[in-house]
Amino acid sequence: MLNSLTKRCSRAINKTLLASGAALSMTALLGAINTAHAEPTGYDQLTFNTEVKADIANDEVRASLYKKAQAKDAKSLARDLNSSINAAMVIAKRYPSVTVKTGQQNTYPRYDKDDKIIGWTGQANIELKSTDFAATSQLIADLQNTLVMGDLSFGVSEPKKDELERQLMSRASKAFQDQAQNLSAAWSAKGYRLISVNLNTGSNYPRPMYGAMMKSQAMDQSVPAQNFESGDSTITVTASGTIELIK
Repeated sequence: MLNSLTKRCSRAINKTLLASGAALSMTALLGAINTAHAEPTGYDQLTFNTEVKADIANDEVRASLYKKAQAKDAKSLARDLNSSINAAMVIAKRYPSVTVKTGQQNTYPRYDKDDKIIGWTGQANIELKSTDFAATSQLIADLQNTLVMGDLSFGVSEPKKDELERQLMSRASKAFQDQAQNLSAAWSAKGYRLISVNLNTGSNYPRPMYGAMMKSQAMDQSVPAQNFESGDSTITVTASGTIELIK
């Protein structure tokens, strides 16, 4: 009696397992077919790009100033350059809203017609960066009593740039999808399959006109602060990729 019951249970379990196995096998087969069907064929592929851009006001100023000097020996030259840069750093500490760091420092010998060293020439730089235009302009004026203006440029601060780029990435992605749908319709396709897409960012920082006023007055007793006109920058995001048309 017990053996008979055990056999009937065993047969029922085996049937269930066989049915489950068949179902699992069929599911796996259908999944494989669908996967194979979803794979790109390599045909009817289109590659294109879309671009979105926006202008944004520059909110950051960068400047570099330098001290150039000559001396008969390298040690005296280094002492002169270091003294000037150290004094400039002391002045810069009065303006906490301006980030200041020392830049490149180069020293090279001077030769006479017989290729003998007759002295040394050197240059030391400091670099400024800030979103406080008024403080930076005044600091530059103060520093030009002993240093010379080397470069002045404007751009967009990283937090402001990152926020705009995030917005433009969304717009570029949407524009890419819209173009993909338009191309699919133009080619009488049922739809499209995305093969690849890349988002790239770019910036255009036009340099404002900057006269020689500060350079020419570099050694004056007092140099007036300049009113900055920072201008605008253009931030660009490009979406480029490939789609495959579904016929």
